[in-house]
Amino acid sequence: MMSTTTSYISVGGNRHPAAADWDVQSGVLAFGADNNIALWDPRDDTQRGVHSLLVGHTDKVSAVRFYTCTSTGTKILITGSVDHTIRLWKADVNDPSQFMLAHTLQGHTGSVNTIATAIGTDIVASGAADGTVKIWRIGTQPEIKAQLLSTIPMKPRFFPLALAIQPIETDEDNAPLVLAVAGTTNVVQIYVSEKTSAEPAFKLSAVLSGHEAWVRSLSFTKDKQSKVGDILLASASQDKYVRLWRLHKGETAISVPANDDDPMLGGLEPTLSNKAHQFQIAESKYSVTFEALLFGNDDWIYTTAWNPEPSRQQLLTASADNTLTIWEQDPVSGVWISAERMGEISVQKGSTTATGSTGGFWIGLWSPDGNQIVSLGRTGSWRAWAYDATADAWAQMLGISGHVRSVNGIKWEPNGGYLLSTSADQTTRFHAQWIRNGISSWHEFSRPQIHGYDLNCVDSLGPARFVSGAEEKLLRVFNEPKPIARLLERLSGFKQSTQEELPDTAQIPVLGLSNQSTAEEAPVDGTNADNLEAGKAQENQTQLSESTHPPLEDQLARYTLWPEHEKLYGHGYEISAVAVSHDRTIIATACKASSIDHAVIRLYDTSDWHEIKPSLAAHTLTITSLCFSRDDNYLLSVGRDRQWAVFRRNEGDASTFTLFSSNPKGHSRMILDADWAPAPENLIFATAGRDKSVKLWQLEEGAFVCKTAIPLKSSVTAISFLPLMQKDSFALAAGEENGGVSIHQVVASSLEVNHITSIDKLISPSKAITQLLWRPPVLNAGEGSCAYELAVASEDTSLRVYSISNIFP
Repeated sequence: MMSTTTSYISVGGNRHPAAADWDVQSGVLAFGADNNIALWDPRDDTQRGVHSLLVGHTDKVSAVRFYTCTSTGTKILITGSVDHTIRLWKADVNDPSQFMLAHTLQGHTGSVNTIATAIGTDIVASGAADGTVKIWRIGTQPEIKAQLLSTIPMKPRFFPLALAIQPIETDEDNAPLVLAVAGTTNVVQIYVSEKTSAEPAFKLSAVLSGHEAWVRSLSFTKDKQSKVGDILLASASQDKYVRLWRLHKGETAISVPANDDDPMLGGLEPTLSNKAHQFQIAESKYSVTFEALLFGNDDWIYTTAWNPEPSRQQLLTASADNTLTIWEQDPVSGVWISAERMGEISVQKGSTTATGSTGGFWIGLWSPDGNQIVSLGRTGSWRAWAYDATADAWAQMLGISGHVRSVNGIKWEPNGGYLLSTSADQTTRFHAQWIRNGISSWHEFSRPQIHGYDLNCVDSLGPARFVSGAEEKLLRVFNEPKPIARLLERLSGFKQSTQEELPDTAQIPVLGLSNQSTAEEAPVDGTNADNLEAGKAQENQTQLSESTHPPLEDQLARYTLWPEHEKLYGHGYEISAVAVSHDRTIIATACKASSIDHAVIRLYDTSDWHEIKPSLAAHTLTITSLCFSRDDNYLLSVGRDRQWAVFRRNEGDASTFTLFSSNPKGHSRMILDADWAPAPENLIFATAGRDKSVKLWQLEEGAFVCKTAIPLKSSVTAISFLPLMQKDSFALAAGEENGGVSIHQVVASSLEVNHITSIDKLISPSKAITQLLWRPPVLNAGEGSCAYELAVASEDTSLRVYSISNIFP
């Protein structure tokens, strides 16, 4: 029986401070990944990374929060999105790490920016770009639903970016609630409600001033030093400071203001004012006072989070200055100090945004036990640190990474040793399996190309070289560096014979787009600082090639670039397609075109990189896909002009091709992809079109004839033949604009098609498939029962590898 499992999901996190949460009970970390929600267990020993993507939202996910019903113990994941909706996902009873969509809340008329839950209550607050905060009551019996209790308009009008909600007296059941709201203003508003059993009516009770820019994050905790149950509120701002506020039951003596002319204040008096804000709930009086100012960051602070471990009062902040800071109170003086800092403490000399050294951390989270922290950076990757009690230090661990924009191109290494992916996020990434102690897990091993243009396509030029095309007029060829080849051999068992000839890894020069080998970049009359930097790079490369695990994110972003070998010029517009012949002697490329002059295929000879003239003409609009036949004698091209064309290799001159056959009306709408079938005796290819069909063409009497059309539900954006025939049939995978992936069996002799299976919607991408590619099968694989792997790239920023068994019944 056929089965499909997901072997690998690579996806980057959304750069929104509220778009992630780490569940205390199950240990699952959920984060927004484009319009999906990714689930990952950072403490999983198998290092499998993201194990599931929840599909439902129609736009970017901007807020994520876990909630547990106190009466029933039901686990719910609450997510908010730019699509104005809030969705409730119920945890699977048998597997708490899996969730199913249970309910959708509508009411906001703007992007949902933040969600807050109050521990021990059924009250949830949400803030949106419509300038309101909505209060909801979650119910779990008999089914999960939510009731809108009230809407609080922000006055004066601002957009709420951060919310925190907490029972005022944490030891009391049915205690009044305090709600802190902040956002595109420099104050924090405090709302309080009466008892929670009735409908809580929140009223504005205090306005905390002092910040000098927008407030990005709020977080409550019970003060562990207080004997009377005080609550601390941390507020983090774009003014680079964190302020702590104390919420106290009873009146607080108002300190006598100092003389405004006091020279000791140096103009700080308004900022550090200790005015007590007092309010009353029923018979009880409360006050809020300024407690402490935490400073030391050099850029905006995006998130604050208190350590969930009850015995430790620590605050974690994540900042755009590339640091995570743990703040603690000195037990003697009571002063808050920076106890630990992680990340890049200072911006390195000569670094650029491309090398990952700027952009900072957008999210910082504690693990449920407080012994691990994770952060999301500008590149969409998660870094992780674990506390080592014996050394009393935080050590960096392996995190996860992925693209943050549409994955546009993928390519397996010719033997299936690794997978390359390229994306509109301007990076090319190198994925491989880490095999150890009987465990296998996929990871990003290298980031060969960090570019200044969106990348559109990629193809392999052998085990140690690839070519990529971007939104620029040229293509770039890259060579694999020695440290990556050594790392791959050690961790994946993939050995390359040409290792001795490989270059060192590369760096991006400060004023350039080309990756240069570190050896080439050594300064002729360099200063000591230059030499120091080059020496440091060499040291990191040695470290990398001897590592016992895949690279960490800071290594990926800075020390795993591949040196650029060659540039291929000739096109007049952005590159749209690239294909390399199977003997790796010819590169065929095309560019975006609106006229016959530019809708040509240019060929390049890989022995000396010269362009083979003349270019091949047949199309009138952009060529969307190029593909060489298995024996390299034919080159197939398809385009937006609804036409396909087949060029044949000349017998006298193997480097030149001439038009053999074309069909100007191959489909009724534009053709988006094509592939040759692995039929040794017949020439058969498939084309996929916007007209919701896949067509199979076979050579008969000197012309290609359409033998079969496969109708599908939406535009077909990608197709791929499994490069293997079994029992007179081959398998064809088709990807659609709606994210669906289906597998079809094609009988070679008659070209009859049987639909075998469709990948379950729950594990399929949520947006258009951009490319499908079967992994080259292992040569000695047994017939029939073995599993084949299919790589799927999508516009939803995900790259997935499915393992599909028993394709041929």
